[in-house]
Amino acid sequence: MEGGDGSVAVSGLGALGSAAATATVRELLQDECYRDFLNEDFDVKAYTSQSIHQAVIAEQLAKLAQGISQLDKELHLQVVARHEDLLAQATGIESLEGVLQMMQTRIGALQGAVDRMKAKIVEPYNKIVARTAQLARLQVACDLLRRIIRILYLSKRLQGQLQGGCREITKAAQSLNELVRNRKKEGF
Repeated sequence: MEGGDGSVAVSGLGALGSAAATATVRELLQDECYRDFLNEDFDVKAYTSQSIHQAVIAEQLAKLAQGISQLDKELHLQVVARHEDLLAQATGIESLEGVLQMMQTRIGALQGAVDRMKAKIVEPYNKIVARTAQLARLQVACDLLRRIIRILYLSKRLQGQLQGGCREITKAAQSLNELVRNRKKEGF
């Protein structure tokens, strides 16, 4: 499958190329030299130490280089066999990036619209909250003023009744009683 100049022949790589790839991978997986690398608990230091103690470093390096070379060839064959699919996927990724960029632009515009709406809503809301608090304070002040006016009215009436002499004494007592009740009720 490989030409003299290092190029790979492309014809006839459909199912045969896939079967050959599976056979190559199976062959590599069954080799004792590579089996250690596939374990979940592979420890580089332990493997290196064991190789140094067994003094087979050159042999294992040659075997690993051969396996890497086989995997590189197989990878090259797979890329050549599926280059149209890979190009189509790359084109699909580019169009997907365009769609994503457009979506990001639209999301940015939507975020801007939300920010503008927020500004249109938050400012009037804050004004309403401030005016509501101001109204509550005004109501309290008006209530206090009403109570003070009542007390002033009762005080003036009491003064007028006291100046009236003995005949106004019962009315003055009633006014005084009402004034005392209002003061206790209002907390003055």
